[in-house]
Amino acid sequence: MFKKLLIALAVMVPTVMFAQKFGEVDTEAIFNAMPERATAEEQIAAASKTYEDEFSKLRDEMDKKYAEYQALDAATPQAIKDRRMQELQELSNRIQAFSEQAQQDLARQQQTLAAPIQDKITNAIKKVGADNGFTFIFPKGLAAYSGADVVDCTDMVKAALGVK
Repeated sequence: MFKKLLIALAVMVPTVMFAQKFGEVDTEAIFNAMPERATAEEQIAAASKTYEDEFSKLRDEMDKKYAEYQALDAATPQAIKDRRMQELQELSNRIQAFSEQAQQDLARQQQTLAAPIQDKITNAIKKVGADNGFTFIFPKGLAAYSGADVVDCTDMVKAALGVK
């Protein structure tokens, strides 16, 4: 009985090993084809423009204060010069903090807007994999070698998403 089980397993294992179906998918091409991507990029561009405008105002303020500081004559008391220099330093620190915060906020917004698109793509890949009997679907270019029998699933995923 045990020998029969071993023989059956020995016959089935190679069959199962060779029956696997592998695919690859170009997720970047799919992401770029998604209509939601353009909307997300427009929202990021609008937010970026808002931050650029505010940054420009801060730089103008800095330039104005620096010009005022440069215009101080030699008779100006040192205490006034020191206070103006301290104001310049504080403004410079505010500009630096604002710039860092803006970059972080834009990165967070970009991630938030891209997440639903990426989830939609992932779900479509899973559906294509399940519907077509794939064992694995890898991102294109991830494998060091892809044989001729690896199926490019990009068009199937695009079709599942309804994009061209």
